Amino acid sequence: MSPPTITVSEPPRRFPSGSEGGKRPVHHLNNSKSKFQNPWPSFRYQSTSQWASFITGFGSGAKSPSIPENIKSLIPIRKPTWGKEQGNESKGKTTWLGHASYLTELPTPPGALRGPRIIFDPVFSNRCSPSQSIGPARYTDAPCRVEDIPAVDAIVLSHNHYDHTDVPTLRAILANRESSAHIFVSLNNAEHLSKALHIPISRVHELDWWDERILSVSLPAKEGAAVGAEVRITCTPSQHVSGRTAFDRWGALWASWVIEELLPGIEPQVGKKVYFAGDTGYRTVRDGDDEESVPVCPAFAQIGERFGGVDVAMLPIGAYAPRAMWSNLHGSPSDAVRMFKDVKAKKGLAMHWGTWVLTSEPVLEPPELLRKECKKAGVSDDEFLVPGLGETIFF
Repeated sequence: MSPPTITVSEPPRRFPSGSEGGKRPVHHLNNSKSKFQNPWPSFRYQSTSQWASFITGFGSGAKSPSIPENIKSLIPIRKPTWGKEQGNESKGKTTWLGHASYLTELPTPPGALRGPRIIFDPVFSNRCSPSQSIGPARYTDAPCRVEDIPAVDAIVLSHNHYDHTDVPTLRAILANRESSAHIFVSLNNAEHLSKALHIPISRVHELDWWDERILSVSLPAKEGAAVGAEVRITCTPSQHVSGRTAFDRWGALWASWVIEELLPGIEPQVGKKVYFAGDTGYRTVRDGDDEESVPVCPAFAQIGERFGGVDVAMLPIGAYAPRAMWSNLHGSPSDAVRMFKDVKAKKGLAMHWGTWVLTSEPVLEPPELLRKECKKAGVSDDEFLVPGLGETIFF
């Protein structure tokens, strides 16, 4: 089967860019779009002593959590079906592939064999590191081989950390002969990826917060000509940081993303809406702080208001301890529940846990705390799910 024809266009702007009147957006630290910041009171920098304490303790193993010998039986895993079973054509579907990676397929248009497919932050390498000889190694297996991932139309990356942007995985996905996928990244990430992946820069689309693109794809048809479909992709704010070396911290932008199904018509209507939070903090909680009284990041409530809510939100629940060290960059289960409510999601899906030891909380604690936090907030178990590896959730 030949790959779909894909075009990407820039629609009229819906949301202010932050640069109106010649002003530099507040999250830009210079005019060359090469340094960025989190512009809210919800973010505070770690101190040098915090970094020294964490690296010394974690590196020595004193703060590194132990992995249960039977961990692979404690986190459910199944071979993905991708929701292909008959009767699911009209549904949105998304499959957890480990850590922060989800493959999402929007509803199948009439006459098409499938819906548009988007994969978020795919990492199938054993180690999330510049080298496969050192760095955090998986303690659970990926639910399938990277070669088993079906052809995708868009690859959406939240930021350039190695547990979210993995060049070997991206090369393998792009090698699928049934795919002509385009890649969507935030500012100052495109050139590196184009060179690393040996693809034209025209296939890598670099967006600032609140920028949008329309992806038009000719989907394979049951018979006859290909079936056209359109998806709107919006780059939205998050509270994080970037860097692939010791010398480029803050040098590329980080983001969350909203994906909207555009239904055909003279005035296209929006169908399913998907929110991918990527890697993000929600507030900064230092030792001695009252967690409920510190400032929270306003971006999530703004996203909820501007998009009128979303059908499904993929939200981080892990890599949060010690809280005083990581709260500014990584959401905890309590933060995830607050984000779920802020973006007005109908369904929440947990991610950013269960794959690598990155911080010091017990590896099985995130979903346990999530259940407690959901109960406290009046969120039912079927509203905020913790999928198993390879499990497909419908929305």
